Amino acid sequence: MSREDYEIVIGLEVHAELSTKTKIFCSCPTEFGGEPNTHTCPICMAMPGTLPVLNEKVVEYAVKAGLATNCEIARDSKNDRKNYFYPDLPKSYQISQYDKPLCEHGVVEIEDDEGNPKTVRLTRIHIEEDAGKLNHNEFGGGSLVDLNRAGVPLIESVSEPDLRSAKEAERYLRKLKSIFEYIEVSDCKMQEGSLRADVNVSVRKKGETKFGTRTEMKNMNSFRAIVRAIEYEANRQIDVLEEGGVIEQETLRWDDVSGRTFSMRDKEDAQDYRYFPDPDLVAIRLSDEYIEKIRKELPELPESRRKRYMEEFKLSEKDARLLTASKYLSDLFEKAEQITGNAKAVANWILSDISRILNEKELEADQIPFTAEELDKVIQLIEKGTISSAIAKKVVEVLFENPKDPEEIIQEKGWIQISDEGAILEVVKKVIEANPQSVSDFKGGKEKALGFLVGQAMKETKGKANPQMLNQMFKEELSK
Repeated sequence: MSREDYEIVIGLEVHAELSTKTKIFCSCPTEFGGEPNTHTCPICMAMPGTLPVLNEKVVEYAVKAGLATNCEIARDSKNDRKNYFYPDLPKSYQISQYDKPLCEHGVVEIEDDEGNPKTVRLTRIHIEEDAGKLNHNEFGGGSLVDLNRAGVPLIESVSEPDLRSAKEAERYLRKLKSIFEYIEVSDCKMQEGSLRADVNVSVRKKGETKFGTRTEMKNMNSFRAIVRAIEYEANRQIDVLEEGGVIEQETLRWDDVSGRTFSMRDKEDAQDYRYFPDPDLVAIRLSDEYIEKIRKELPELPESRRKRYMEEFKLSEKDARLLTASKYLSDLFEKAEQITGNAKAVANWILSDISRILNEKELEADQIPFTAEELDKVIQLIEKGTISSAIAKKVVEVLFENPKDPEEIIQEKGWIQISDEGAILEVVKKVIEANPQSVSDFKGGKEKALGFLVGQAMKETKGKANPQMLNQMFKEELSK
């Protein structure tokens, strides 16, 4: 059988660190960074005699996430102990939720690989605490533990196995990330581990209804790596089945350098964790009034903002969808548009050069280092004729490397546009003299020849000549 005869089945368990100021069961700070073990206290270090107290903001943020993903919110919920040894959690168990999660039965809308609407079911969203971090010493032969992250609150969003390709999984993950950013429950900075996913993959022959044996790849925090890992693991499983082998249910580690998965351990099931209600924490009871208050306070979500952009700014559906896919891009657009009053120009810059540079540098939108005010300044400099669009592209590239006032950049680089008629006329005459064939072509009715001549003049002036003046002067000189 060929690979086309198989279907990939994917489910994602997405962990998002919540943007609360303090940890889930104590008052230690949650900010990223800090010297190892400085964001700790007797509670998150599990000292004898200490008791956890649930952070109410964690519950609020989880309910927000549930409402934004169309979940049913439980009025009666609780915390459970997950008895699985964590070397980077001092308690050696994790406090999570098992049979009574805060949110269940949600849906997230994405597009399939053909561009058709697709509904991905969310089994649940529950709260739990994060573990610390082990720093392995390759030379000393041991490991050091940093407990700054231990006890940082998480929401875990578990999807049904509804995804059928690596690209679908990426679109789903991007959509979930976007929703959490919009409702401001998590900054979702994947480079800092604020958003990461456990990826479950299995394969089956097309037409079969029974799921194949799944494997799980843990703690992945890169869209590119997730796509590559799913594609590799699906192909590996197909090869095993085609050779008459059996897929083992196991937890895998993805190595991005070699582009392969490696076995870590057998995959656990719920019974392996021996869940039981945490005796130190009271049950969670939510009133209808509490849930409705949070529902009313939900901010504008991506779909609503997309429709508004189409109506208010007359953007195309494609442009509005691309802009609103990321809250960071969308906020940059709105702030810059408020300053310039030119929505089309701002959208064009964000969707063309800024997005291109983000892709080339493999950066997320939240890593754009310059402000809306600096982007506005670039657009103003073009409108005033101080720089050309070609120079503006260079300015934006510099802003990614060294964000500062664009006027300072063009002064330092000597990029101010040449608008002196005498200087431009001199260049025009030089280009006409050097390109007799293009001159002949233009006079013979080939309009494209003018574009070539203007391009040569821009090259001659290193992109600094005023393009409108160039066009006008070429036409005047060629009509003589």
